[in-house]
Amino acid sequence: MIPVAVFREFFDYNWWARDRQLEACAALTEEQFLRPLGNSFSSLRDTLAHLVGAEWIWLEAWRGHSPTPQERRAYAPETFPTLTAVRERWQTLEREMREYLAGLSEETLSRPFTVSRRGQACTYPLWRTLFHLVNHQTYHRGQVTTLLRQLGAQPPAVDFLAAHDVGFRR
Repeated sequence: MIPVAVFREFFDYNWWARDRQLEACAALTEEQFLRPLGNSFSSLRDTLAHLVGAEWIWLEAWRGHSPTPQERRAYAPETFPTLTAVRERWQTLEREMREYLAGLSEETLSRPFTVSRRGQACTYPLWRTLFHLVNHQTYHRGQVTTLLRQLGAQPPAVDFLAAHDVGFRR
C-alpha cells in the first residue's frame, strides 16, 4: 500500500503546479482569458473552470455527496468571469481538500469507493480515485500550457521533478 503521505505530496504538487500556471495566466488580458481557442474546452477560462469543477466533484463524492444539477452550475465556466474568481474558488476548495486529506489513513485509502462512470457503478480502492484526480489535473495542465503558448504567454515548467528542484513544499 502506498503511504498516505505520498498522496498528500501529490496534492501539494498539484496545487503548486496550478499556482504557477495561474501566475502565468495573470499576465493575460480579460479578452485573452475568455478567447475561444478550439481546445477540449473553448477557452483558457473554460479549461480552468473544468479543472476546479472536477476537483470539487471528486471531493464531494469522497465526502459521500452527489451534487445536484443546481449545485454543479456553481462551477459552470460563466460563473468565473475573471481569473480572480477562479483563483478564489480554488483557494477555498484547496482548504477543504486539505482537511479531507488530513483525515485519511492507510486503512482509509484501501477501502472500496463506488462511483458512477458513464452511467455504470464502478468500485475502486479510494487511493486509485485520488491518483485519478491528480492525473486528470496533470492532463489538463498540459492543455493550459498549450493555450498559454497560443496566447503568446510563457508557460512555467510544472512537471513533478521541476517542483522538487525548486523545493515546492507548501
